[in-house]
Amino acid sequence: MFDVGIVGGGMVGAATAVGLAQQGLDVVIFEAKLPEAYSPEQPPDMRVSAININAYSLLNSLGAWRDVQSMRFCPFKKMLVWESDKGATQFDCNEINQQQLGFIIENRLIQLALLNRIHSLPNITLVSGATIKEIQNGVPNIINTADNSSYQCTILVGADGANSQVRSSLNIGQQGWQYKQHAMGINIKLADAKQQDITWQKFKPSGPLAFLPLYDGFASLVWYDSADKIAELKRLNLSNLKTQIMANFPKKLGDFEILQSASFPLTRMHANQYCKGNSVLIGDAAHTINPLAGQGVNLGFRDVSALLECLSNWDKQATSVQPLLKQYENKRKSSNLLMMSTMDAIYAAFSNDNLPLKLLRNLGLSLADNAGPIKKQVMKVALGLT
Repeated sequence: MFDVGIVGGGMVGAATAVGLAQQGLDVVIFEAKLPEAYSPEQPPDMRVSAININAYSLLNSLGAWRDVQSMRFCPFKKMLVWESDKGATQFDCNEINQQQLGFIIENRLIQLALLNRIHSLPNITLVSGATIKEIQNGVPNIINTADNSSYQCTILVGADGANSQVRSSLNIGQQGWQYKQHAMGINIKLADAKQQDITWQKFKPSGPLAFLPLYDGFASLVWYDSADKIAELKRLNLSNLKTQIMANFPKKLGDFEILQSASFPLTRMHANQYCKGNSVLIGDAAHTINPLAGQGVNLGFRDVSALLECLSNWDKQATSVQPLLKQYENKRKSSNLLMMSTMDAIYAAFSNDNLPLKLLRNLGLSLADNAGPIKKQVMKVALGLT
């Protein structure tokens, strides 16, 4: 009998397992496929995340950051957002007395660092490679795997992504939609690596164009556009794709070599509730967000921090866990919804070519760049400092 069972051993699920184990709870975590081991010769992965200061602090408190540092990552100090030369906003870490705004890291490396911590903690059992056949919700929760093993736990945590098996077993509905835009991620090697301390995003009516620095001159481009346009780009060979990038991305990108690319639809999903009985949803199992500002995994890590804080008050002998899970839901559901709605408002405001709106957008970006305390507060919210 475990105190906590966690379905999903990705970044958010693994962080939850380490945090709860550090609080003295006995944890079992299920992950169908473990990531490939790290080697410095490997090219950068397609899946990367812009980790904010709050997420960095969590990883550090879990003892995982030192392993990230032993692999590779890219701190960035500036962020530039613009639509035209007449309106731009630049955020700089010096404005809020921080050493950096965040770090861009391959998802697999964050997961590996957390898995190393999981292997080091005796009160975590990692079940890998097993298919979950059935989840029985109740007191206790029961997880049955395809190899006829059975696991019991007091608390069940769903950290198993947007198509959550845990959420389905709880009959928790969700609301959401697919956006009209899709996105293509393109990994490149820059001819000139001097942009490695800045991430930027240019807005166009068809969708933003984004640049994320990686390490040693590598970078990731993200091209948001209609589903038809992204499908057209997918069919191009690397030479023709580079021609399209050079014709559409800002000249500041410079020369580069394409390594690989991948595309994905943009989806919004929000679970109707985050907890039910002794079960709880975190990360993408509870919410998916437009990746416009790179807040997805940062919201997931804020879920982890909130859940750890609430469960730190759990007296297993005397206290029912349900009020604590409800406390977590009250903390995170409204906050996540606000961030999702904010991203949608930005998406709607910039995804058109209406001239009056365009003039207002450029004016707004110009004003934002000189907004003083307001600008600093926006930065602190984005970085998870408030």
